[in-house]
Amino acid sequence: MSYADTYTPKPATDIFTSDTDIDRRECTRKVPMKVLLLGLGRTGTASMRDAMTQLGYVDTYHMMSCSIENPPDALLWMDALRAKYDGIGKPFERKDWDKLLGRCQAVCDWPAVAFAEELIAAYPEAKVVLTTRDVHSWHASTLKTVYWRAMDPELAWLGRVSWAAGMYQPMLRKFFDTFFEGAFPTRGKQIYEEHYDKVRKMVPPERLLEFRVSQGWEPLCRFLGDAVPPADQPFPNVNESATFVSRSRRRNRMQMLNVLLRWLLVGAAVWVCALLLRSSSVWGGSNSSPKNGVEGHSSGPSLLLLVGGISVLNSAVYYAMDRVRLSARTKAQRIDK
Repeated sequence: MSYADTYTPKPATDIFTSDTDIDRRECTRKVPMKVLLLGLGRTGTASMRDAMTQLGYVDTYHMMSCSIENPPDALLWMDALRAKYDGIGKPFERKDWDKLLGRCQAVCDWPAVAFAEELIAAYPEAKVVLTTRDVHSWHASTLKTVYWRAMDPELAWLGRVSWAAGMYQPMLRKFFDTFFEGAFPTRGKQIYEEHYDKVRKMVPPERLLEFRVSQGWEPLCRFLGDAVPPADQPFPNVNESATFVSRSRRRNRMQMLNVLLRWLLVGAAVWVCALLLRSSSVWGGSNSSPKNGVEGHSSGPSLLLLVGGISVLNSAVYYAMDRVRLSARTKAQRIDK
């Protein structure tokens, strides 16, 4: 069973996060893929995403596209990782990449970099940019940001109870366990160098640009064939390191609130069920026995019970969907092992 087949719609209770809920299994390409930015994350990829937008490219796919924008994307990325590294399922071809990336004219950051060879083969018409950085500062930055996030125990717990984290967290952990061989602290620098060497060998020099964001607009625009923005439009400088951990923890809190709200509704539903079972109106009867000489009357369901009944149905549906999703993914994880 593929991970994409475990997709469930976003719960109505996820109101504290603004994630979209797009199931891309039936999506197709809408715009041509023009640029593959295959430098590893933490080499200025967030700045590059902003730069590509300013140059007029229609969307640049980034890890944030699935981590905080459209979490169901992570299911397809998980299938791609399992097919490549575990031999489970069919390796992705162009039509599969078009499902994930069909609205994008560029792609950068992880997990896309794990598929440099596949993306280069799928989009031979696209130019390739390798964003670079000193390997030692890159490793130190990644250790305290994205690697920390992959190992975050809070996120791991949320991966079992949260709709969004349940898709994103397993994929992020899978990426580090496969691309970095589960040994990022000790082998990260070596794998960094191997990745760059591999891309250099795969791409003809005329299609490849090695680029540091500190170089600014001119070399990038010359390579892409785009006009250089005016002097009053500086090259973006998105320094995520300063806010990465605090932003991640805040997202954890918001996802916890989503889960708490769902559990509260389930609790309220159980309480309402208890009231319904105790009410004679559930069985269609009436309390007509006289008490103190006064004729009784039919109790009838109250507005509270009506609203509660709707809550019961809503909570039961989403709870059942969550259980099915978790069961399917647990089964898939067992197969991986």
